[in-house]
Amino acid sequence: MRGRGHQAGRASRKRRQKQGSSNQSVSLCHQLQYVRLMKFLHQRGFTSSLLQPALFTDTGRGLQTLKTIMPGELLISLPESCLLTTSTVLDSYLGPYIKSWKTRLSPLLVLCVFLVCERHRGEASDWFPYINVLPSTYTCPTYFTDDVMAVLPASVLRQALEQREAVQEIHSSNQDFFKSLQPILNRPVEEVLTYAALRWAWCSVNTRSVFMLHPPSEFLSGQDVYALAPFLDLLNHQPDVQVKASFNEVTRCYEIRSVSGTLRYQQAFINYGSHDNQRLLLEYGFVAPHNPHSVVYVDKDLLCDVLSGDRSLVQKIKFLRENSFLHNLTVSCEGPSWRLMTALRLLSLPQTLYHQWKAVLLGQAVCEQREQWSIQTARTLCQRLLQNTHTALNKISNLLHQCDQSVREQLDVVKSLRQEESCILGSCLEVLQGTLRQPDELLSCRPDVDTVS
Repeated sequence: MRGRGHQAGRASRKRRQKQGSSNQSVSLCHQLQYVRLMKFLHQRGFTSSLLQPALFTDTGRGLQTLKTIMPGELLISLPESCLLTTSTVLDSYLGPYIKSWKTRLSPLLVLCVFLVCERHRGEASDWFPYINVLPSTYTCPTYFTDDVMAVLPASVLRQALEQREAVQEIHSSNQDFFKSLQPILNRPVEEVLTYAALRWAWCSVNTRSVFMLHPPSEFLSGQDVYALAPFLDLLNHQPDVQVKASFNEVTRCYEIRSVSGTLRYQQAFINYGSHDNQRLLLEYGFVAPHNPHSVVYVDKDLLCDVLSGDRSLVQKIKFLRENSFLHNLTVSCEGPSWRLMTALRLLSLPQTLYHQWKAVLLGQAVCEQREQWSIQTARTLCQRLLQNTHTALNKISNLLHQCDQSVREQLDVVKSLRQEESCILGSCLEVLQGTLRQPDELLSCRPDVDTVS
């Protein structure tokens, strides 16, 4: 399952958990936009007596159970006719333009263009009841202002910039195709298929679609795995929830079955995957509180900065890169990851012991002094990361006093991520402190190093 999005209100997907307050909900099913949505879905064969849209104090918009869901029970079954896929688009008024275009378009672009055109058509669109409940904005990094980008962790910032550039590239590289659609638009194409409109559609597909493998199409390029699922996409994520989700080829419905069940009048959750909060922020625009998968990443640049006095650092970094050991270097509340400690153990070795480098990456132990140096270096990395996190939190606090609501929602999400990082790093430092034995003698086994940052 690829995930949902975040609606205005859920737009920031703020987890407003307050100490001592209980989670409450307000039904949304009588609001006109949801009445229209349910009528639209019922006309396409969907019936649901188990769930209703509601507003929750901790997650924002979601789905509430109307009766207890037993373990193994079907939570929702959405007919294929309710799903918005590339087949929907190819069978629509856009189909002839896509099929006759000189190059094959990607499934993602096709869905994005359809969403933009349908939103442009307003109530004349067959899909208006669904378009009308989609978020008007998102808190994915592609929406972030430069000020918000500047307070992201380094590992997230790099990927966030790549995300922004990818959406910009999709928009700029498809201008000719967009212009070919002028006959079906009642306004100039440059006023409809804008970067802002495409960004909104891209986030809608990326955050809200479910995984559904479609047969290859002669008119499209690349793998087609997207399906927008109205109503079903209101289900929120919870890391410890287990569900089974897939398209049932027999019933021709996208089905989600609960593994553990849900009590009556509680929020029904699904699981988008075992993602840490950095991944949740990048892909879906929110962070999950108490996420057991959350970690803090140690960036290569930070490693190089901390160990800048090592005369053989360039060779060691090259060796780590060649052996795929520069990615997923992390710390958690339990301490540094095995990958990080293994990389640090290699970095503790002088170039004269080059013949041992590969063995260390494969798990060979190092001497006690080098092990203690590795622990001390992990501690230094955590301290640097914690200092950076506190600096970012101070900047966020200042920005929150001078920004508008949309930027505030972005900052709130990043603030949650940074606060969680602070807790993880603090816990990791406690673990490391308990394993250090000789803090004053740790440099004696580092012949390649002049100083420590």
